[in-house]
Amino acid sequence: MATPSSDRLSIRLDRALARLGGTALIPLVPLALAWGQELVDQLLFAGQWNLPMLPGGSFLGVLTAPFSHSGFDHLIGNSLWFLPLSWLVLAKSRMDYLAVWLGAYAMAIPVWLFWPSGSHGLSGVVFALVGYLFVIGFLERRLLVLALSVFSLISYSGFLPGLLPFFSPPGVSWIGHASGFAGGVLAAFAVYREPNRPGRP
Repeated sequence: MATPSSDRLSIRLDRALARLGGTALIPLVPLALAWGQELVDQLLFAGQWNLPMLPGGSFLGVLTAPFSHSGFDHLIGNSLWFLPLSWLVLAKSRMDYLAVWLGAYAMAIPVWLFWPSGSHGLSGVVFALVGYLFVIGFLERRLLVLALSVFSLISYSGFLPGLLPFFSPPGVSWIGHASGFAGGVLAAFAVYREPNRPGRP
């Protein structure tokens, strides 16, 4: 026999799945931009048309960097992580997903201003999604959201060494990963609602 608490959990799970079903195409838009840029780059510019975030460069580079990659291997690797992580965040809400992107961009600005080397790729956003998912459940302490965080910790804790310079391969921007992760944590605090505080359901 179902209990009231199990009924509430089932309703919340149904809502999350319905929300995801209506928004599952959203991450395909930034992914299409990244793939479109790489296709044009490879077909027309022999891999020389990149849009990175460069020290002392235009602020436009901060905005375009997630959609620029150093080749199809780089892009495929990021795409395979970006999609499932995006869907996990979207299962909570579209506002949370937007907050993660804004957090990633906000934390990229200090890197652009002060870091001596450039970077590009979706990995900063990937780490922002991971940072958000690691934190949000422990902030909100609601069963379904907490389960989301625990699942993410179990599944994606292998990302954590990528936040440290001595675990990152040469040519990989660990500072881009770290700033993205910080942006995701920032987003989690920004959208956080206490369980009994009025807000979104």
